[in-house]
Amino acid sequence: MVPLQEDSREEGLCSICQEHLKEAVRTDCGHLFCRVCLALYLKDCALKAVCPVCRAPCSEKVLGEGYICQSHQERVSLFCEESCLLLCVKCQECPEHQSHRELAIEEAISHYKERLSRRCRKLRKDLGELQRLKAQEEDKQQIPQVSHQEYRLEAELESQHQLNALPQQQLDQLEDKPAEKARILDISRAITQHSNLITDLERTAKQLGANMLKDIRDLLNR
Repeated sequence: MVPLQEDSREEGLCSICQEHLKEAVRTDCGHLFCRVCLALYLKDCALKAVCPVCRAPCSEKVLGEGYICQSHQERVSLFCEESCLLLCVKCQECPEHQSHRELAIEEAISHYKERLSRRCRKLRKDLGELQRLKAQEEDKQQIPQVSHQEYRLEAELESQHQLNALPQQQLDQLEDKPAEKARILDISRAITQHSNLITDLERTAKQLGANMLKDIRDLLNR
């Protein structure tokens, strides 16, 4: 296996994929890699684990917790969609996983990035509809003279007798105001929730790594 060139030691770049680091790990010899890139590289090491750049011995422990199967002490390479667990090859032989759908970790990351992107597109469409609905509700109340007179009238009314003396149309308009404000408030809350969720989904899609797959179902179900 030919070692990589030292050119890619620029801070912030993975020495294997030459892209910005995702879940960065540092070997004992000081080189930086994406965690998944290094895991896949070490998986293909024929004899012993070595640094892709300088060929110094490289322990799989640098991959950190979550990249070694706790049951078999083997490097994980699969993602189980049913249990949302990272599995090693030996885990496939366990009865509880034999009927499950499992993806290679890199395939799972690609698959869920696309699902996150589709969810974001759907949420953005819903967000646009909510913003349009809010604008419509606000337009209904934008009758300045009438609204001002109604608010003054509401403040000046001191008894139920005076309320009963008003024309029914004016009473209906006064009663509708709180309901209209409540609808706008509910829509505003939904807009905020959609905006925050879109931000979370986009950030997760950008940073998605193996360790984040276990929480991906909860995020998609929000």
